[in-house]
Amino acid sequence: MAYKEELHPLLEKAVEHIENIIIGKRDIAILSLAAILAKGHVLLEDVPGVGKTMMVRALAKLIGADFKRIQFTPDLLPSDVTGVSIYNTKTMEFEYRPGPIMGNIVLADEINRTSPKTQSSLLEAMEEGNVTIDGKTMRLAEPFFVMATQNPVEYEGTYPLPEAQLDRFLFKLKMGYPTAEEELKVLSLQEGRNPLETIEPVISKEQFISLQQKLEQVRVDDGIKAYIVGITQHTRRHPSVHLGVSPRGSISLMKAAQAYALLHDRDYVIPDDVQYLAPYTLPHRMILTAEAKFNDVTPEAVIEDIMQTEKVPVQRMSVR
Repeated sequence: MAYKEELHPLLEKAVEHIENIIIGKRDIAILSLAAILAKGHVLLEDVPGVGKTMMVRALAKLIGADFKRIQFTPDLLPSDVTGVSIYNTKTMEFEYRPGPIMGNIVLADEINRTSPKTQSSLLEAMEEGNVTIDGKTMRLAEPFFVMATQNPVEYEGTYPLPEAQLDRFLFKLKMGYPTAEEELKVLSLQEGRNPLETIEPVISKEQFISLQQKLEQVRVDDGIKAYIVGITQHTRRHPSVHLGVSPRGSISLMKAAQAYALLHDRDYVIPDDVQYLAPYTLPHRMILTAEAKFNDVTPEAVIEDIMQTEKVPVQRMSVR
């Protein structure tokens, strides 16, 4: 659970609006906004019907962004994601027809139901920030954020994402089922008008891009950098881990901590940021040993064990 701290005024309004639509998921809303600020992406693994699509649509409307949805199916082609060049007989030239990847906020629904080739077309665009069609490179829109959803791997007809592709996601989150009380509130919300129709932007795209640019001004003390490196290095020598977190994971945790600090209207990172975000940023970047899997050890449990043993740096930075 996150520690209590006031959010940036504009972003607090966005979170409040999401809370009024997606009951009981404030932490998911905050983490999603942190991912967008860090120019990262989120993998949301959960069963159908818990509000994943509504969450992403709400995020797009609140920041006045263009929303696109890609429904992944076994027969989906890479060109269905990135777009395609079509020959125009009138102009005698090829014209690019943009795919849904050219939106600001993209919902990649059930990404593990399509082939690895099509998965790669999405993940390459996420990594490079552009798409290349017939030798022409086109930049993706800004802000650009992908929330990919996947069914749990035990469901039939799925293609689990390889570990190298999982590493492209800043966070891996799970929404979970609502409590009985929360589900009653959901029914009351859906009794009348669709709550998404009442949402108005609380921050413009330009304002949000400006906030993203402030990320580099968020200071990370050398002690906190050492703390992050200590955690990721520990994953590489933990007895339950076959392949530990890569340097990209260290960078991701630092960027996530900067975004989380900015979200809380701070220009510096504190150890609590790292401690809170590590369980969402690191577990999906590790491969456990066969013995650990046999003994039902989870990556989350490994990170929890590491966090209990790593020495927390003493904060010496003055508060504004």
